Amino acid sequence: MSNDPFLAKLERARAAAKTLANVTTLRKNDALEAIASAIESRVPEIIEANALDLERGRENGIGDGLLDRLRLDEDRLRGLAAAVREVISLPDPVGQIVRGSTLANGIAITQVRVPFGVVGAIYEARPNVTVDIAALALKSGNGAVLRGGSAAEHSNRVLVGLIQEAISSTGLEGDAVQTIDEFGREGASRLMRARGYVDVLIPRGSAGLISTVVNESTVPVIETGSGIVHVYVDASADEEMAVSIVKNAKTHRPSVCNAAETLLVHRDAAERLLPRLARELIGAGVELSGDEATRASVAGVAAADDETWATEHHALEMGVRVVDSIDEALAHIERYSTRHTEAIVTEDYANAERFLAEVDSAVVMVNASTRFTDGGEFGFGAEVGISTQKLHARGPMGLPELTSTKWLVRGAGQIR
Repeated sequence: MSNDPFLAKLERARAAAKTLANVTTLRKNDALEAIASAIESRVPEIIEANALDLERGRENGIGDGLLDRLRLDEDRLRGLAAAVREVISLPDPVGQIVRGSTLANGIAITQVRVPFGVVGAIYEARPNVTVDIAALALKSGNGAVLRGGSAAEHSNRVLVGLIQEAISSTGLEGDAVQTIDEFGREGASRLMRARGYVDVLIPRGSAGLISTVVNESTVPVIETGSGIVHVYVDASADEEMAVSIVKNAKTHRPSVCNAAETLLVHRDAAERLLPRLARELIGAGVELSGDEATRASVAGVAAADDETWATEHHALEMGVRVVDSIDEALAHIERYSTRHTEAIVTEDYANAERFLAEVDSAVVMVNASTRFTDGGEFGFGAEVGISTQKLHARGPMGLPELTSTKWLVRGAGQIR
């Protein structure tokens, strides 16, 4: 074991992961149940620690969006425990056969799912991610090394402690989950360079954080993306459906990455729909910025500029643009999208299918709120993140996305 405290943690996680890779599903599920029960039994302690983080966040002026992501209350903690239990109910990916065949010479080859080994995660002000990644890593047979950031330092310390205790209480190695928060920013930098100790690194947070990890890491990165998410209201859109979807996509939880940031409205629908859409959004506290056509239809809307379309607000702010055609909507999305989630509201089948085919994002929706881009909503129990890359994993990442594969070859003395 290394004398370096940082490397020692990574080595403990790696050693525990080797054991965890061969543990039965039943034992992993027992450990997950212990984690869920520990969260429920220690709600006051977790909330007390979280209150310290919230207080410091307000003092540091981190903004309402991040404060919302940082906040843990009884309902959210019950939701976290329920998400862990949903992971229990999901199939264990380890050992699943992806494909296989018997060659002409009699050699049998089988491709099976195996854990990555150690999954690293760097994230900001999101203590729920601590539980989500730990649970998914455990079920998929991986160790986890977590850098949750100074904003959630107290919350994460309590959560990682109870996770380690819960895992250990079932006879598995609590060292499978580690936090490196005590090493600060230097710890994050070292985690990015921990090739050989960490098998894959997943960043979750601001565009700046994700860019830093992608550009500086020597560890392979699964890139999760910021969410400049669009809802396009087509000419044929049903009024009630459009209002319901747009309002939900923007206001249900504006601080998260699947919240809509830009509303595009076809000119033929603008006269009958835009005043009501704007009225509903403004009534819900949304500050609108719009192009010239929008401002001509709706009083009191601020002028939008290029920065408006390129900003992920994480707040009750939204850009609105009137477009002349679906082609113009697709061009706008192509230019400004972060390839996360895009939605169209339409009664036109051809336009719906064209939107699905031509929009190059991880999740593309027809007549549904963008808030459904979520591992829990997709039935994954929890999510590691929402990948906006095109390699290995794309969209909400669950258990299978935390595995790689290997080939098993069984022969009877064949030579080439």
